[in-house]
Amino acid sequence: MSGRLSVLLVAYRCDATDVSESWAAHRWARGLSDRVDLTLLTTHRAGRPSPASQLPGVRVVAWPEAPRARRFERLDSMLKPGWGRFARRARRWIRAATARGERFDLVHQVAPLALRYPCPATDLGLPVVLGPVGGSLATPRPFAPEVRAPWFTRLRALDRLRLRVDPRLRRSFEHADLVVGVAPYVREVLDGLTLRRFETQAETGFDALPAPAAPREGTGPARFLFVGRVIRTKGARDAVRAFARLAPGTDATLDVVGDGEDLAACRDEAALLGVGSKVAFHGRVPRAEVDAHYRAADVFLFPSWREPSGTVVFEALAHGLPVVCADRGGPGHVVDDSCGVRVPVETPAAFADGLARAVEALAGDARRRRALAEGARRRADAVGSWSRRLDWMVARYQEVVEAAAHRLARRRPLGFA
Repeated sequence: MSGRLSVLLVAYRCDATDVSESWAAHRWARGLSDRVDLTLLTTHRAGRPSPASQLPGVRVVAWPEAPRARRFERLDSMLKPGWGRFARRARRWIRAATARGERFDLVHQVAPLALRYPCPATDLGLPVVLGPVGGSLATPRPFAPEVRAPWFTRLRALDRLRLRVDPRLRRSFEHADLVVGVAPYVREVLDGLTLRRFETQAETGFDALPAPAAPREGTGPARFLFVGRVIRTKGARDAVRAFARLAPGTDATLDVVGDGEDLAACRDEAALLGVGSKVAFHGRVPRAEVDAHYRAADVFLFPSWREPSGTVVFEALAHGLPVVCADRGGPGHVVDDSCGVRVPVETPAAFADGLARAVEALAGDARRRRALAEGARRRADAVGSWSRRLDWMVARYQEVVEAAAHRLARRRPLGFA
């Protein structure tokens, strides 16, 4: 296939001034527009720069976001109550555009990230790519008693039920030409569906590897770093417990960077367990300070056990930090033996013990830390580069379009000219 593809990108929100999947959708749109002819269907939030002004090389069709859509940020982030209205508008627009003769090689729904949103382009005669999609990772049963979350976050438990009983959602995945999951566990979540094709690719990345930090002198404790929202599922409390289980004489400290509803519990537990002198809580800090923490650290400790992908893992690898993480979800897929240590997730006590053994091993072995640091940058370049990710996606586009053309050719009756 030659020439630029014409791609219709569906992203409920796409905003470089926002965070999370809205920001990631903007990065996909910006990068893809250099490689394909792109039309974007999205929404525009009042008071924010318009998607069109942020993406001058893209044809943008944006509908105003419902005025009350973000009145309750966490609820909106979880359930996206405005999605239904947006999807109906997008479906009508696609039908009208194709009826008036507009041609698109394929439709790519890049956001929302969660698995609960049927694609508005399903069964409209165009090849469809879904993803990267993620989420729906269940809380391990032994950890559930410690998770205190708003009622609406517990609704994610219905995702797997919907994938079994919701015909529109099932059809969206089963009729997609390609489903991209953020990690292999997504295929397990979709196990009851017959997919045409499944691949894995993370939803975010980085533009370029930062300059490597100057090697730290071999004196002083090994510095471990946690960066992220301090909520129970991210595992900061497990990191604190791990430091309380370190063997006597282990020379290590932990910096916790981030804020959240579990921060007070983590501080209380650090004091109760007698590790307050080894664990420092910095709260939420400006981006420049986050980067300074990355540069000053020796190892990234990120024990999140319900993490679909893990943006901070890519950041840590890019800074050349070995990573200790849960052997689960996105981090368990991204981190391999060349760049870190993955710890099985069974019970809170066993998990804390496993983390402690990993901390001990790395704290006492500077040579191994240096080897893993070199592997971290290689791994980051291989799996975290936006340029590589975008090239990968365009290659998949081409394969999808060719496969769809072959299917259409096989369906033509004999003698068709």
